[in-house]
Amino acid sequence: MRKYLYILACSLSFLGITSCEESWLEPDPRSFFTPDNAFTTPEGLQATLTSCERNLRYIWTGDASPIITELIFSEICVEGTTDKASPAQNLNLQITPSSNLNSADYNKIGWYWYEGYKGIKYANTVISNAPGIPGLDPVIRDNMIAQALFHRAFRYYFLTLQFGDIIYFSQEVKSPKVDFYSTKYDVILKQCVQDMEWAVEHAPEKPDLGRISKGACQQLLAKFYLATGDFDKAISTCSQLIDGGAYKLMTSRYGVDKNNADKNITWDLHRPLNKGTWENTEQILVAINREDYENSREETSSMRQTVPFFVCTNQNRIYTPSGQIGMVDNATAKIDLRKMYGRGIGRARGTWYSTNMIWDDANDLRHVPGNWMNMSDLVYNNGALEGKDPYYGKPLQLYDDNGKMLTTDTIRNWFSWPHYKVYIEDPKKETNAQYNGGAGDIYIYRLAETYLMRAEAYFWKGDLQKAADDINKVRNRAGAGSYSAGQINMNTILDERARELFWEELRHAELVRISRLFATTGKAAENGKTYTMNSFSENNYWYDRIMSKTDFYNTGVKTVYGNIYTMSPYHILWPVPQKSIDSNTLGRLNQNYGYAGYELNEPPFDNIEDAIKSELGN
Repeated sequence: MRKYLYILACSLSFLGITSCEESWLEPDPRSFFTPDNAFTTPEGLQATLTSCERNLRYIWTGDASPIITELIFSEICVEGTTDKASPAQNLNLQITPSSNLNSADYNKIGWYWYEGYKGIKYANTVISNAPGIPGLDPVIRDNMIAQALFHRAFRYYFLTLQFGDIIYFSQEVKSPKVDFYSTKYDVILKQCVQDMEWAVEHAPEKPDLGRISKGACQQLLAKFYLATGDFDKAISTCSQLIDGGAYKLMTSRYGVDKNNADKNITWDLHRPLNKGTWENTEQILVAINREDYENSREETSSMRQTVPFFVCTNQNRIYTPSGQIGMVDNATAKIDLRKMYGRGIGRARGTWYSTNMIWDDANDLRHVPGNWMNMSDLVYNNGALEGKDPYYGKPLQLYDDNGKMLTTDTIRNWFSWPHYKVYIEDPKKETNAQYNGGAGDIYIYRLAETYLMRAEAYFWKGDLQKAADDINKVRNRAGAGSYSAGQINMNTILDERARELFWEELRHAELVRISRLFATTGKAAENGKTYTMNSFSENNYWYDRIMSKTDFYNTGVKTVYGNIYTMSPYHILWPVPQKSIDSNTLGRLNQNYGYAGYELNEPPFDNIEDAIKSELGN
């Protein structure tokens, strides 16, 4: 009681002292953080650019990384999670404007939409404010604007390919607005060409690793030239990168494992610590994402996403030919396969096309033992079988001698994968039983893709020998044999991209770009068909390619849970999230063909001037 009386007395005394003078309540901050002052200094704008750079890596990191959604809407992968109804497998049923479009258990379509516009917002903040910073060196100002233009265009590139006609923002939005209208995708692409042409001239030649350089701007500009069908300029821009001297394909051993005779240049090229270094002359843009960057790192989770669920638990099993449970997820196991290869759950399940069909040369370093893993390279590791089952420690088998299948789920448990690409050490592996894949630098652009982009531009122009020469540069570096001009078609180019750029390129977006080019040029595809934009969402190269290559969507495969793999031609473009449409109460954000709400569409802006006038409220 004495204690409480003391507290009460002190409180009353305090109130008495302060009742006559309340000035102590008035805030006296050292500074205010508001847009008006944060974005009037180079430091404030640089922080915004850093946010753009940071957000780039999110495409390739975290659980159910957004890159997976890009891959499962292509011929490369399917969603391999088979123990629940939510993963994007029955696309005809599951992919709607009102579906959950931003969840690890569903898909990340909505993530691209919201994160894309978030990146555009950050970039526009720099573009709008940099010219008004007093005393800012013009060179530094233009460097910053060029980098911001890259980040804005990078987002518009994938948004226009994923969603088609979308909202165009040219500058910072400073007040609430709910009257947006869609702009045609090709209008936005052409504006991005102009932006990137300016950016190439003003971006820094050699900034710090991870920041936007002139080379990164050239690579993105070449992509826009391809997307708009300007093949001569695409060739010229790619050639500046290839022949300019700043970048070269890596052909000699280097980096952390260069003295390991069991490894090779393909392995070296994809070690996380070898990506973002000046020694690596192939890297054009790398997202810096390192374990020692305590406050600026993201786990790649690449092994969790891309490796089969071979440890198998509960009802999901791999058995020995003797009928025993062959695999365990056990930290005390003598043969701990998790430490060697990661503990996968098979979300990004490679198709037969990407794991078998495209590999046409036994000498290809990207597909040799040690870099590439087949299930038969693993061994039965259930320690309880040691001395009791002759198959303990022996290679896995899919069938026993009588032809009986030895796994309960071939979709999730049994497929091969590119170990050299996705194996990223996890420093926490002694305490983290998951072995997901730790932080590591991430390739955004590298010169190998530049060669394949130029090869594609030559293909569209009909110069198949030069296309073959560029493809062979990439193939020969990997130890694979050369192609002749007579072997070159779009299938050849896409196969090489699949071999070289898995878990790097946004595969669905690139297939959409190529499908549009077939529709706009009228050039016959390797399947003999021609396409038009008039029926783009009903008859397109993207769908025909997936149906001809995959062994899931085209055969009615079912998961153990009961999901059926389905897909339709209109899935070439993704649904605009219904929440965004509903919140735009005074305007009209168009929906794509095949999805509910398409019938409410209004003509989109077909020129950039009207789009900007509408944006400004004019």
